[in-house]
Amino acid sequence: MAATKKKEEEIKQRIRIKIRAYDHKVIDQSVKQIIETATRYGALISGPIPLPTQIHKYTVNRSTFVHKDSREQYEMRVHKRMIDILNPNSKVIDSLTNLNLPAGVDIEIKM
Repeated sequence: MAATKKKEEEIKQRIRIKIRAYDHKVIDQSVKQIIETATRYGALISGPIPLPTQIHKYTVNRSTFVHKDSREQYEMRVHKRMIDILNPNSKVIDSLTNLNLPAGVDIEIKM
């Protein structure tokens, strides 16, 4: 228990990055890019941790009048990842703010 307290004292600052996208290939590319920029400046990284995928399902009638039993079903998947950057310095923060990520990727950064 003393070892965990010691590690917690060493980790004074943490940046938590949550990434969301509809395409899993795009989210994996952006996570790889974030990890490369953080390790380039010597920051410790925990992750990427895959979070549960949200699945939104929609059912739509094909016809409005006669063929009511005929329906179309669609689903939308939201893939999520989480990265923790431990003890970041100012170079890491500057490089993460100037990072160009592909379209369709939503990033939420908490310090």
